[in-house]
Amino acid sequence: MIFEHFGINVPDARAMADWYIGNLNMRAMVANSQPPYAHFLADSSGRVTMEIYSNPADPIPDYSTQHHLRFHFAFAVADPYKEKDRLLRAGARFVVEDRTPDGSIIITLRDPWNIPLQLARRAKPIT
Repeated sequence: MIFEHFGINVPDARAMADWYIGNLNMRAMVANSQPPYAHFLADSSGRVTMEIYSNPADPIPDYSTQHHLRFHFAFAVADPYKEKDRLLRAGARFVVEDRTPDGSIIITLRDPWNIPLQLARRAKPIT
């Protein structure tokens, strides 16, 4: 098997897709202009794809009430502080900064829709 994508129901898939494309270096593989506005976004490597959509068939969770450890998107970055500052200016909110014993730095933010985002600079990259 090959992992194809993961999906998440969000309040405004079109606006969120635009923000992720403009601020997280993602690209739209599919961008539907009709409800539920499914957008398949790939990271800059093309290795990971997420589907975001706004489908009223299931209630959209209140992501602001969910702990950031329950669910988050993580992005490997060279300079988490620089990316944090840039994303805060773009409308994200700071949550927490963690340092692991091996020297990794993980900064957690929330995007404008309250989805937790991790900016990770790992001492030893996962991939």
